Amino acid sequence: MKYKREETEARLSTALNRVPERVNHVHLTGICGTGMASLAGMFKEKGFHVTGSDQNIYPPMSNFLESLNIPVYKGYNPGNLSEKPDLVVVGNVVTRMNPEVIELSRLGLCYLSFPQAVKQFALKGKLPIVISGTHGKTTTSALVAWILEQAGLKPGFMIGGIPVNFQTNFKQGKGKYFVIEGDEYDTAFFDKGPKFLHYSPWAVILTSIEFDHADIYKDLDHVIESFRKLITIIPEDGILIANGDDPIINAEINKARCRVDTYGLSDNASWNAFNISVNEKFSKFNVRKTGVKSTGPALKEYMDFLTPLYGRHNISNILSAVALAFYLKIDPSSLAKSIKKFSGVKRRQEIIGEKKDVLILDDFAHHPTAVRETIKAVKEKYGTRRLITVFEPRSNSSRRNIFQKQYALSFDKGDIIMIPEPVMLDKISPSERFSSKQLVADLADRELHAIYFHNASLLLEALVKKAEPGDVILFMSNGAFDNLPVRLLESL
Repeated sequence: MKYKREETEARLSTALNRVPERVNHVHLTGICGTGMASLAGMFKEKGFHVTGSDQNIYPPMSNFLESLNIPVYKGYNPGNLSEKPDLVVVGNVVTRMNPEVIELSRLGLCYLSFPQAVKQFALKGKLPIVISGTHGKTTTSALVAWILEQAGLKPGFMIGGIPVNFQTNFKQGKGKYFVIEGDEYDTAFFDKGPKFLHYSPWAVILTSIEFDHADIYKDLDHVIESFRKLITIIPEDGILIANGDDPIINAEINKARCRVDTYGLSDNASWNAFNISVNEKFSKFNVRKTGVKSTGPALKEYMDFLTPLYGRHNISNILSAVALAFYLKIDPSSLAKSIKKFSGVKRRQEIIGEKKDVLILDDFAHHPTAVRETIKAVKEKYGTRRLITVFEPRSNSSRRNIFQKQYALSFDKGDIIMIPEPVMLDKISPSERFSSKQLVADLADRELHAIYFHNASLLLEALVKKAEPGDVILFMSNGAFDNLPVRLLESL
């Protein structure tokens, strides 16, 4: 369908930014995002006719949607709305110039952003538990939902990944709690505020605050401003569980109107993890509660926990869930069993397979801090084995040179480091582009063994030749990375 010049961008009516009186058919534009896919599944469970479209369709979300028998159109096309759905959910990946959004405007259909739809169809009548922060949201959300489930509280949840224990990233839930990952990314092209402000949080876990999303936020102060708004909207009868090891968080929590509990690996938090050790099967750690009057069930001064997760960042995430469970009066023995049985989230230190004594891991890490902590954790876990780290700079921030110098300090624990040329660089202005070549040069200056590749295919060829028995190969990307982890396993 061709448009006149004045129709080259959508002009959405604010009067149509609502739920219509009658809803049967819901269409999701940008359906393959983890949050959008889970919302689509929730709509399907509620009995709606659901369709969707996306430009990039790849596992695990493509498989997930296929398993739910939700048809997904490849690419954005005005014809995708030919059935005139009652409601269109507009993902934040699309712009007002998107042909499908232009058609939405032309047809005068009702529309919502993703977080607006979540609030209307998932959170009504619930006590929202919002898991927020620059790092650790997905793992922590999945763990909290699992702890509540095992305690018999029947929570609803919506998570930005696939928890292994649930094998789905959404559940409507019959209980009063709803666990949701609170993303600070913008809501939609027609609402540039962060998603988490739509969720009316009753409880918040705040894991970390760092600069990220350079395409949305101009600097760290801008990021802090968004989290500050989140802290101030928690009601007086709610709770903020805050990472006491984060200096920025510590400077902001006094703005909360609600109770605040802190957690951390240092001694100055009200919840403290210590005596951390790791073996082939489990990480072990002790928890101590200090400085805050007990309002939950009776706990020993010291509690012992076992978890199949590893890395200090994961211990910190678990500790936040322990603090929340205490507040919710969950039985300590149930809590300990839940943590021991929690198997993590797909694409978070996920074992893809092992062949010829070569272990292949896949992880979502992309921020310099996440890359550093993930590599450190894997090296600690598999310390006697050679570690090959493969990193794809793919996120909107990592394809920009905002973190160029920081990345050079993130790979110290890797024995061999492989970096391909970033994809979609044409969408970044030349003066702002990240340079994989420069990163490799900076790593070499620090006497680290780093190799640059023009593309992922050349990298895979080199990996097949270089892999030796005993190696651990860690892939890190927030995208599909050309399915390299699986392709490598098949090629060995």
